[in-house]
Amino acid sequence: MPETANPGVPGTWRPIALSGEEIGSFETASRLEWLETNGLGGWASGTVSGANTRRYHGVLVAATAPPLGRVVLLSKLDETVQLKALTVPLGANRFPDVVDPEGYQHLISFERGIFPIFRYRIGSAVLEKTVVAIHGENTTLLRYRLTGSTVPGMLRLRPLIAGRDIHGLRRATDQTPSFGFVADTLTTEPLALGARLFLTVPGASLRRAPEWWNRFAYDVERDRGFDWQEDLWTPGEIEVRLEPERVLHVLVSTDDPTGRDLGALHAREATRRAALIDQLPIRDHVTVPLALAADQFLVERGDDRRTVIAGYHWFADWGRDTMIALPGLTLPTGRPDDARRILQTFAGLFDQGMLPNRFPDDGHPPEYNCVDAALWYFVALHAFWKSTNDDALVRELLPALREAVRWHIEGTRHGIVVDDDGLLRAGESGVQLTWMDAKLGDWVVTPRIGKPVEINALWINVLAILAEMETTLGDPTVGRAWTKETARGRKAFGAQFWHPDGGYLYDVVDGERRDASLRPNQIIALALPHPLLAPAKRRSVLRVVEQHLLTPVGLRSLAPGDPSYRSRYDGDARGRDSAYHQGTVWPWLLGPFVTALVRERGAKGRVQGRALIEGCLLHLRQAGVGTISEIFDADAEHIPRGAIAQAWSVAEILRAWLLTATPHPLSTSSV
Repeated sequence: MPETANPGVPGTWRPIALSGEEIGSFETASRLEWLETNGLGGWASGTVSGANTRRYHGVLVAATAPPLGRVVLLSKLDETVQLKALTVPLGANRFPDVVDPEGYQHLISFERGIFPIFRYRIGSAVLEKTVVAIHGENTTLLRYRLTGSTVPGMLRLRPLIAGRDIHGLRRATDQTPSFGFVADTLTTEPLALGARLFLTVPGASLRRAPEWWNRFAYDVERDRGFDWQEDLWTPGEIEVRLEPERVLHVLVSTDDPTGRDLGALHAREATRRAALIDQLPIRDHVTVPLALAADQFLVERGDDRRTVIAGYHWFADWGRDTMIALPGLTLPTGRPDDARRILQTFAGLFDQGMLPNRFPDDGHPPEYNCVDAALWYFVALHAFWKSTNDDALVRELLPALREAVRWHIEGTRHGIVVDDDGLLRAGESGVQLTWMDAKLGDWVVTPRIGKPVEINALWINVLAILAEMETTLGDPTVGRAWTKETARGRKAFGAQFWHPDGGYLYDVVDGERRDASLRPNQIIALALPHPLLAPAKRRSVLRVVEQHLLTPVGLRSLAPGDPSYRSRYDGDARGRDSAYHQGTVWPWLLGPFVTALVRERGAKGRVQGRALIEGCLLHLRQAGVGTISEIFDADAEHIPRGAIAQAWSVAEILRAWLLTATPHPLSTSSV
């Protein structure tokens, strides 16, 4: 591996490099975040300024029961470099009334490629720091290299330890955590959920000065209306000699580091990530960073099972998000084995025909309160089947598919049942079942009780997909019966959901009630494997969505002018939830929108789609550098909000980008 840990792909992609005004002040550098993940659900993450602004930031956030049981162990590792007569702090901390130290003033560049790299000016020398989360273990590796100096320097490292659940905050106590420093390694006793912390610095010594540091201020938590101050504990300061042009590795882990080759550990992870790039069908300035971003969401769930983290930092794995994201995370990136294992994992989670909405971080049983996760499962499996021709997996899963459809026809939880017209009804008071699922206390912001448009587009596609699978691999007689049921559903869909005065689809049909709110859910009906409308109506829907909902970074969740429209997603929990699906822009919806563009406009649609995605990916230099946020404000400036990295945002934009390629390297058959 070359000395610089972020090689590019010649002529196609270079790491994202930030410098000058982009990182020149505390405010701008603190709005830029970086993320390294470990394939277990844990991570290392912080801001480019060096100051933590969220309770979720940390050098080592471990998943003690992958992908859950996540704890912030080492919150910070503040560095100071002494070189000749210079003493230069590199860290930064926000306290209520001051920023101290101000190491960001010495930052000359930040780079996000295979790994995040910070470069600091130390007189005429430069210190380069690389952060590496090691795949498959709760380990973070820090790599330091001093260049441009003829004499050695001294690196001082101050560990600042939280030892708590990711959603909590630490408060100082009279008790001092037990720790030791032997053979270059700081070891703490179990801190949170039984996790022990090991911090190895080869050739180092520890100046013991155990104490609590109080009132670290997390600005983003304050802005979100939460508690925002924390106390962190330090055992003292670790000192190590920095030799010019030589690499120093520092290991932070929950595993005993005895006998580990830290250089080999770094090389192994670099090789793994380079292989992710090598297996891409197309390697360019879009696919490479998005493939690296996609890798962050694919994680282990117990022994030999796989799942998808919905977003970082506070999401776990969600059924709906997993199924929507699966095709884009795995098929364009050359990872069909991951897709297969995820599909097999979730096949074992069907209960009364439903898949879990989410898996609580506290280890409680999964929650079965969504109508569409099971429906998206069919779509994800169909995309996998068409991409891989893996008939064996489809045959293996057919019994679960048949049982899921039976439950929907006969009726399952939360009023989910097929009505006499062949459409799927869902909902009951106080329960949010669709992806528009904001709820605060007993208040469901967008209840959508009845027959939501995308749910019924999915249901009819489920029937068509099952008919195809039965005809090809199961019982052709049963397949023909499902084909007839598909036709009945398609006819009812066209009759009930078309809004003739608006030229688009109603969002929800419930008896005689028609919800004419202009929302993006209807675009899904144009992008699924089996479109449900006549060509003229599809083109009309596309035009209306394009005119009223399209932004440079995704689709609005509600059209401007609607009385419920909210232009900004900000404030406390109630303020944010009331805006979450009431105008807020969702980038994942660019996936179905671009799919519809390509289908309805052909070559012209491909050109439009590529231009849209190119524009959206300017966002890779904002918020979570190198990845795509969960949401954006509805109105310009379209400020990124929510999670800094969202699985379906990355997955759908990556899938859509390859869909616009000519010739297209993958199947275009599904969202």
